Amino acid sequence: MSRYASTLRHVMSALAAIATLAAPASAQDKVKVGVFPVSSSLPYFVAVERGFFKEQNVEPEMVRLIGGPPNVAAMITNQIDASAVLVTIEGMNANIKKPGVAMYISVNSQNKIYQMEQFVVRKGFPATSLKDLKGARIMSAPGPANVTMAKAALAAVGLKDGDYTIDQLDIAHYVLGDPDANAFVGGCALTSDFIKSRPDVAKRFAAAWGRAVEFINSNPQEARKHLLKNTFTPDDVVDTVPMIRYFMTKDLTAKDKADYQKFIDFSVQTGTLSEKVDVSKYLQAF
Repeated sequence: MSRYASTLRHVMSALAAIATLAAPASAQDKVKVGVFPVSSSLPYFVAVERGFFKEQNVEPEMVRLIGGPPNVAAMITNQIDASAVLVTIEGMNANIKKPGVAMYISVNSQNKIYQMEQFVVRKGFPATSLKDLKGARIMSAPGPANVTMAKAALAAVGLKDGDYTIDQLDIAHYVLGDPDANAFVGGCALTSDFIKSRPDVAKRFAAAWGRAVEFINSNPQEARKHLLKNTFTPDDVVDTVPMIRYFMTKDLTAKDKADYQKFIDFSVQTGTLSEKVDVSKYLQAF
């Protein structure tokens, strides 16, 4: 090789190295996420603060939405790509209106071990069981699904509309008839438009979510710390907040899916959903 050729090669290599250093790092893919700042949204906070989204080159943009209806409306109108936690009844109701608008990549289970919804009475109120709530004024979490489930539990002990004015709510026991069953009452959902238009981003978002789910299920006490600055949980109660069990949809067993279907069928029977929904159509596994 001539001296000129050798010199030219070194110059070109140096220029290439400079160009590489000067080139900006590839921008992270942004995903708009509707977030209800409650403990059920824990996987979102874990994925953000432990860098699981960053590892997947995903940058979530949080849109704070209080309750299921605002999340549903934002998903239908494509104002958000995902909902950190969407009550499954409300998600299925949205799918009746716009099939595929809420595709669940993860669902949250409640049963006698993993308890979440509760009936809480004020100090001094004379109630030690659900039956004692006759005549009580009860506040429910927002959204028709939450109200329906609260009424179902009260009806199971003999209380009917008029016996009270409209939170521990063991849905698996009262609705599924099996305290050990998994009552899938909420979960993380992506819109079909997001999945179809940016399939690789959706897959990486799900991968980050899966990391968070695995971390929470394996280290619940450590995961609780992420509730402190992200939700309204006070320092002195964070260690006692009820923890639900998180499942990625790809890990659901046949029985899990059957319990999920039974839970949604109950909502059809009570009139919360206008028609039967096949939940298997709205489970998105990556």
